[in-house]
Formats: sequence, C-alpha cells, structure tokens
Amino acid sequence: MLSLNLPAFESKIVSKDGKRVIFDIIRKRYVALTPEEWVRQHFVHYLINHKGYPASLMANEVNLKLNATAKRCDTVLYNRDLSAKLILEYKAPHIEITQAVFDQITRYNMVLRVDYLIVSNGIQHYCCKMNYVDQSYIFLQDIPEYSKL
Repeated sequence: MLSLNLPAFESKIVSKDGKRVIFDIIRKRYVALTPEEWVRQHFVHYLINHKGYPASLMANEVNLKLNATAKRCDTVLYNRDLSAKLILEYKAPHIEITQAVFDQITRYNMVLRVDYLIVSNGIQHYCCKMNYVDQSYIFLQDIPEYSKL
C-alpha cells in the first residue's frame, strides 16, 4: 500500500477469499483493505499511540440519520458520557480534500454537534474546532492531544 504522511504501525494484513483484509483494532475484526481503510487504520493508530486517544471511546462506521437518510461517519470519538466529541472523515490518498469533503462532514455534524472535525486523505490532514456561540470554526495547526480536547 501507499506510504502516508502518518507514522507507520504494525498492521495485520491477510488474504481472505482472495482479497486482502486488515485488522481493525476498533471494530476488532478484519475488514476489506481499501485505500480509504488504509488511511483510517493509520489515523486511528496515530490517534491512539501518538495522541493518547482512548480506543474504548472510538467507533468506526457510525450510522446516523440525516433528513430520513442513513449516513455513516468514518470514525467518531466519544466523551466519557458517550456524547460525540469529534468526527473524522477519511478519503483515499489520491482523493483531494475539497470543499465537498468538508460539506460532507459538516452534514454529519448537523446531527452530532461535535467540538472537532478532522478530514484526512493520509497525506493532508485538517482539523477544525467548532464554535457554536459564534457559529464559526477555526482550523488548528495540528491534531490536538486527547488531553487537550
């Protein structure tokens, strides 16, 4: 797979029914190894191992309803009270991060109303902190440590 702008991790990749799969430490099962999944697994490991995010408060492929339509967030970080704290949206490395990508994650946020949004294609990463009082957001220079959220 492609080298990303994220720290390497010890991935568990095997072949199952002729297809490559990777072990997802959040879902605790093997999933299809797509370019987007490669980014997800790198990013989740980065958050856990380098930023101190607790794996027990993270979920992958979170279903939600938006205007009677089923949607799915790539990763959600929860507070200890299980309210959503942060949404992550991943794209394959060859997919450019555009306004349409941000529009997608902000639609999810209409339901979850989190404090942080992160978008990554494994090469570029963007994190913004929401300000609901001013109805604005600011882009952060780096992904915050879990203890700083």
